[in-house]
Amino acid sequence: MDTKQYIESGILELYVAGALSEKENVEVSELIKQYPEIRKEVEEIERAIVILSGSLAPKSTIGFDKISNKISSIPKIIELKQEIKKPNWFAYSGWAASVLLAIGMFWMFNEYKSVENNIQLIAQQNAELEQKISEANESTEKAKELVAIFRDKDIETIKLGGQQVSPDSYAKVYWNKKDGVAFIDALGLPEPPSGKVYQVWSLTLNPLTPTSMGLLENFADDENKVFKLANLNESQAFGITLEPEGGSESPTMDQLYTLGLVAS
Repeated sequence: MDTKQYIESGILELYVAGALSEKENVEVSELIKQYPEIRKEVEEIERAIVILSGSLAPKSTIGFDKISNKISSIPKIIELKQEIKKPNWFAYSGWAASVLLAIGMFWMFNEYKSVENNIQLIAQQNAELEQKISEANESTEKAKELVAIFRDKDIETIKLGGQQVSPDSYAKVYWNKKDGVAFIDALGLPEPPSGKVYQVWSLTLNPLTPTSMGLLENFADDENKVFKLANLNESQAFGITLEPEGGSESPTMDQLYTLGLVAS
């Protein structure tokens, strides 16, 4: 079996996206067991989806049972306060009544501050939860976009291998030639040093002509390491170089980190 041709057919992307029939799913599952290279490709596709949706679930959630207990305790505190507001003054006299009243007022004040702090804490937690929900919605949209890419019959996947300056580096380009868009999965690149930035190049080979597609900016701050760039070029290969901050007009070849050919 020609596993390379099978991988490039796009059926594995459809398998991961859940777009195949039951019979086709069984066939792909059997091939995954038989061929390590097919299994590895499926794992890489799954990872590409996971890294875009890695923030989908909030890293920490609010303990709603604790919030409920805090809220349910508020009426009891108010009830105690009301009871103190209506003491039986005739049961006290002189300085003893004053001392007891001062103690009661001090206790009420502390309880009030405690309730106020709890309410502020709940409000803060709710604000944080709303922020995380908003971020999760954005991540969901990114994940949907990536799944749509995998399902598109026009998508082309190009693997970029490490070069002499960094043999262990790797990357992938998901290129939709029809729409002129390329997604760069740069998880396999090391973090660039200060004052440096990765630049992606579209290459034609005869003669060798590089065209800049753009920079992988804010690399350290991007947890997913997936970047969307425009590419309307007739690309025959893709390369990623390390350039001075702001990018270069032409690639620095001794800083070529990854390179991959487009299947002809």
